[in-house]
Amino acid sequence: MLCLLFSALHLQAGLFGIHLADRKEYVQARETFDQGQYEQAVTLLTDYIYKTQNIKRREARAYRLLGLAYEQLNNPGKALETYKEALEFHDKNVPLLLAAASLYRRSDLLEQSVNLYERALMLEPENTAALSGLAENYISMGFYSKAQALYEQLSNVQPQLSPIERARQAYTFFKQRKYEQAFVFITMAKLQEPENADFWLLSARTYKGLSMLTDALAELDIAILLAPQKNELKDTKAIWLYQAQQYNQALALAEEILQRSPRHEPALLVKAFALQKMGKKQTAQQILMQIKNMQTDSFTHRVASRLLEK
Repeated sequence: MLCLLFSALHLQAGLFGIHLADRKEYVQARETFDQGQYEQAVTLLTDYIYKTQNIKRREARAYRLLGLAYEQLNNPGKALETYKEALEFHDKNVPLLLAAASLYRRSDLLEQSVNLYERALMLEPENTAALSGLAENYISMGFYSKAQALYEQLSNVQPQLSPIERARQAYTFFKQRKYEQAFVFITMAKLQEPENADFWLLSARTYKGLSMLTDALAELDIAILLAPQKNELKDTKAIWLYQAQQYNQALALAEEILQRSPRHEPALLVKAFALQKMGKKQTAQQILMQIKNMQTDSFTHRVASRLLEK
């Protein structure tokens, strides 16, 4: 009887003692990670995971934290290696699937990312992170109708989408030339985050799609005000002014850009086009030649070269 009692006590100590020690080690690694000591966290987590040869005891949460530590150390290769190993025997762990899918997406390995997001959704069909991540992948891949459907599904699960998700939802409609629907969602995004210049740019492009150029230019002006350092916003405005046959204004804006960036090709091209329309063909040809002589592999360079061949 005493033997049985001591055996039971020994077994209990073995079970609970090891689990308590394990928990303490994991908590220490977690605290080290939270303190930003990622190299030390990698060491602690690696020791914690591989101290047992029994792979069934290697915890998914520890693998995930190790992968995140590698990500913080800007080592995506080791992070992906960690996630892949973990998923070999934790293939139904949704947090692991999401961590790996997100890193694959940020590494432009979209097909692998899609596969993992789809696996996560098979396990949890209403997982918002999986729905959002998969939709973002489909946008990057140009599958706008698929992304649109996912955002609709996400809206049903989580009515209060983040501003960036609203903007991406708007973008899926915009790319399908469904400008009225795009306008609704980009307006919602602007209301949530009015200081985001990219939202105002998409709003401006939506107005332009609706053939409302005056409103488009007004929205674009706000984007420029919010992000004056972005020459591409002024490039867009200069092009739109040219398309609206407002050649003097297009020329003035192109010259303003060129005062700060004399070799800025888009502004040079708009300047050449505007001068051409204003009857200054020789000067326009000289500017096109200037672009061609820059020897860049850009769309602007190819346009200038082709025009000079005519």
